[in-house]
Amino acid sequence: MKFDILIAGVGGQGTVLASRLLAASAIKAGYFARTSETIGMAQRGGCVVSHVRIGDENLSPVIPFGEADLLIGFEPAEAARSIARLSPEGKCVVNTRIIKPVTASLNTVSYEVEPILEFINKNSSHRILVDGYDLAQKSGSVKALNTVLLGVAAAAGFLPFSKEDLLNTIGENVSPKYVELNEKAFNIGASFV
Repeated sequence: MKFDILIAGVGGQGTVLASRLLAASAIKAGYFARTSETIGMAQRGGCVVSHVRIGDENLSPVIPFGEADLLIGFEPAEAARSIARLSPEGKCVVNTRIIKPVTASLNTVSYEVEPILEFINKNSSHRILVDGYDLAQKSGSVKALNTVLLGVAAAAGFLPFSKEDLLNTIGENVSPKYVELNEKAFNIGASFV
């Protein structure tokens, strides 16, 4: 079995924790899993891309272009930037809420989300677009965006393990004081599907 998951977002959105929860769930389900991250200026809102490879031990830690089975985009432009790694049959879960880069905030370039979402729609036949921040806010904190998006992916059947497996992994790997919040966020994400 081989299953590759790419997570694309910006610093501070919880992409690395999401990748570790996915890998821990895969290992608990009996698979070999490894993760790697490409972190660019993450402390300043730069892009963060996490690779989760489930399956053969001899795989490179980085997912080759055109081979990801699932792309979880925490931000539309970052999802679009990473879509070349998605396989033609790959699936997407994309948060539609934008985070403006500094250049757009300074009004030196525009940031229009509609063309980006059209690009994602055109390049992925199986996708779920969701305002993840809105759902995370309903759970009690926008910082739970990562578990909202994992809940969406799990409930859609986009993962090689069950929704319950991932929910159990959250309970075992998240700081005890944030478990309830993250479980609520996960279930809100799951109920979106």
